Amino acid sequence: MQVLINIGIVLLSIVIMEAFSWTVHKYLFHGPLWFIHKTHHLPQKGFFEYNDIFSIFFALLALFLLWRGHNNFTNSFWVGTGISIYGIIYFVFHDCFIHGRIKPFKSHNAYLWLIKRAHKIHHKSLHKKPSNFFGLLWVNPKNI
Repeated sequence: MQVLINIGIVLLSIVIMEAFSWTVHKYLFHGPLWFIHKTHHLPQKGFFEYNDIFSIFFALLALFLLWRGHNNFTNSFWVGTGISIYGIIYFVFHDCFIHGRIKPFKSHNAYLWLIKRAHKIHHKSLHKKPSNFFGLLWVNPKNI
């Protein structure tokens, strides 16, 4: 039974990270933290951009939670696992598939191309506002 609870915590953490990421992206990255995030909307000058600071922050948070709960596999360990999995999903979909920073795969999956199209629409604006499509994994096809 505990295994199912742990799996549930991991899955719920991934879902919460998507909602949290959407909120942070819309209200902070395209708000007061635009001075960092705008590097992501400008043409890339190198492999890294200032916007990668946010990924480092979330990775450190996940590592802290994993470390905090690793002795007894407490809930913080499983939340850290969920955040880590979301980070891996983010890296593969966002950095590799959408932006092509590393090209590990190509896909003809309709859902992945819908996500990619929504993200490209988001990047049409090189400014803080107007902007839309702030999530990573969920896109309402009606809005495309």
